[in-house]
Amino acid sequence: MKRALISVYDKTGIVEFTKELVTLGWDIISTGGTKRILKENGIDVSDVSNITGFPECFDGRVKTLHPKIHGGLLYLRDNKEHTERLEELDIPPIDMVVNNLYPFKETILKEDVTHEEIIENIDIGGPSMLRAAAKNYRFVTVISDPTDYHKVLEELKNNKETTEKTREYLAAKVFLHTSNYDTLISNYFMKKTNVELPETMTLTFEKKQNLRYGENPHQKAAYYTSIKDTEGTLSDAVKLHGKELSFNNINDTNGALEILKEYEEPTVVAVKHGNPSGVGSGENIYEAYKKAYECDKVSIFGGIIVSNGEVGEKTAKLINEIFIEVVVAPSYSEKALEILKSKKNIRILKLDNISKNDYKDYNIKKVLGGLLVQERDIKLLDDELKIVTDKKPTDKEMEDLLFAWKAVKNTKSNAIVLAKDKGTVAVGPGQVSRIWALENAIKQGEDRIKGSVMASDAYFPFKDCVEEAHKAGVTAIIQPGGSIRDEESIEAANKYGIAMVFTGVRHFKH
Repeated sequence: MKRALISVYDKTGIVEFTKELVTLGWDIISTGGTKRILKENGIDVSDVSNITGFPECFDGRVKTLHPKIHGGLLYLRDNKEHTERLEELDIPPIDMVVNNLYPFKETILKEDVTHEEIIENIDIGGPSMLRAAAKNYRFVTVISDPTDYHKVLEELKNNKETTEKTREYLAAKVFLHTSNYDTLISNYFMKKTNVELPETMTLTFEKKQNLRYGENPHQKAAYYTSIKDTEGTLSDAVKLHGKELSFNNINDTNGALEILKEYEEPTVVAVKHGNPSGVGSGENIYEAYKKAYECDKVSIFGGIIVSNGEVGEKTAKLINEIFIEVVVAPSYSEKALEILKSKKNIRILKLDNISKNDYKDYNIKKVLGGLLVQERDIKLLDDELKIVTDKKPTDKEMEDLLFAWKAVKNTKSNAIVLAKDKGTVAVGPGQVSRIWALENAIKQGEDRIKGSVMASDAYFPFKDCVEEAHKAGVTAIIQPGGSIRDEESIEAANKYGIAMVFTGVRHFKH
């Protein structure tokens, strides 16, 4: 008679599955709550202690950790020495393990959970049984996911046993499951003990959705989300209208949110290909949107719009005047939703806590053969701004300088942002030369640049950027400083009556 050891936390479908096994002639052994539920449903079940000859102990901490359990799982059926030894030790074979683990993930996600409760939800016996059965998959069937019950039953009904191909597939799922489980535990302890950048790094994420393709149609792709700390991120957004987000939609929207989270007042950010095409702040979202739109009325087409305040009817009407891929906001008026939904292809997302920005997280970039890991860039300025020119910025110029600095921080290097009245008038992103970034911004902004301020994500290696800014009508500059030629840039700014502020912080973004 075949024997199955069944002990599950998630009891979805377990009664029906076990009844089918019994009908097919299987003997069932079980423990604790699973055994009780099976017996209550009229299923004949043997207790694990009948096999081990040892009672459950220490509040159920020790139940299946016994040679008579693991021996019955791990012995090789085609090894004569193993089978003889099994008989000599009076160990019954176990041909199937059905097990899923204590809810560690659900426990750490609970509000006000105690460390003691978390510790008690670290499963020991379950992973041991799963791994033993999975290691011996040539002979043992192991199920860690209730969705696999049907597949296993079908094979047992048709062939009286599962195929080795299926057993190998189920074993692979087990090792993925236990790896994820152990990673959650280790990450919890690393965070609790303040260990940063450990000697080895294991990451775990859960698939949210398969994507039609990646950056390009020939690339397969999927979207995975973090287990914790997703509040205020795209992972928590609710889609109110439109198709599923694409790979590029998700990447660009995340970039837009990174910028938006820098601002506290009503702000709208428009993004195209990972860079801002416009950023605007104002008394309200309608005013902020107009500023973001007017910065670059061409590039915003087919782009992403994120807002840190409710989108109302007037703003929705403006948005609908052009083609926009994605709109994200914490709320929408009823009329605004009606207007936006009139366009079939626009994706409308609602994201609570959109301004939340206190994530202690890593920025991770995959490279061939390795991984680059760094702290998230959350520092905006040094403790004190340093005015290095004879002319000091006016209060209005300082307001615009800080506005522009937040935008340039999240623009790909080399980056230049020109701003006026808390709105970008031109953005020059991603150039191999800083002067090229400025020249592109000046070309884009045209006559609107006069009276604007300029932000640069890194220092000026030469004075040429100051000279070009003067020709375009820029009145104040904010930059990190730190070049061996800083004095040349300062002298040029003094010559042209431009105020210059050093932040002491560089914001490269590659």
